[in-house]
Amino acid sequence: MPVVLDNPAAVRLAAMDLLAQREHGRVELTRKLRQRGAPLELIDSALDRLAEEGLLCESRYLESFIASRARGGYGPQRIREDLAQRGLPRGDIDQALRDADIDWSEQLREVWRRKFSGRQPVDARERAQQGRFLAYRGYSMEMISRLLRGNLDD
Repeated sequence: MPVVLDNPAAVRLAAMDLLAQREHGRVELTRKLRQRGAPLELIDSALDRLAEEGLLCESRYLESFIASRARGGYGPQRIREDLAQRGLPRGDIDQALRDADIDWSEQLREVWRRKFSGRQPVDARERAQQGRFLAYRGYSMEMISRLLRGNLDD
């Protein structure tokens, strides 16, 4: 029998259950609670209270998301887009990416090594293939070009 989210306590409990699994942004948490049938006015008040109590924290969510995606080999452009699609403000995203203690050049090099065994492309087709893959992962064309020319650290 599904839980009915028709009172503040039930909405708060459902939100806390979701937050116990992992960090969530406010927009994402609102969407999930709406899908479970909670009315918007109950969601807003419950999330306001959770934020006041420090249980819902956008900056913590941003930090966690960025670290997780970076560990997965994704670059800053892809992470920025993923977060924007989740309804977070661009300014907050950009600040969190600047604050993240991630060496994006080293991340790019490691993704390239894992995927292409650190093998420089031998022709234009291979160069395009490697470039497309790395661009899809969220690295800038400038960084990719420097990597494939062998001078990423310049």
